[in-house]
Amino acid sequence: MYTSKSPTLNVHGETRDTVVFVLNDFINDNYKMGIEYIGVIHGYSSTILKTKVHELLKKNKYVDSYKTDLFNPGLTIIKLKKRPK
Repeated sequence: MYTSKSPTLNVHGETRDTVVFVLNDFINDNYKMGIEYIGVIHGYSSTILKTKVHELLKKNKYVDSYKTDLFNPGLTIIKLKKRPK
């Protein structure tokens, strides 16, 4: 379950090109640490970053599922796959 203490990445100010590297590194690091839920703050005033983030999440092999937060549409909650033991 995602909580306020879950790792969260803020990509405000990033471009569509740089968000690729920042987000993939964030996902890979948290997957290696065995963290199940993470968040990405992309903002909701413009859908450019949100669209790019969701596009990347669809392709990432460590992402189990993701959804936009119901109460904060500027946040995407991501569930990572469990690491094999």
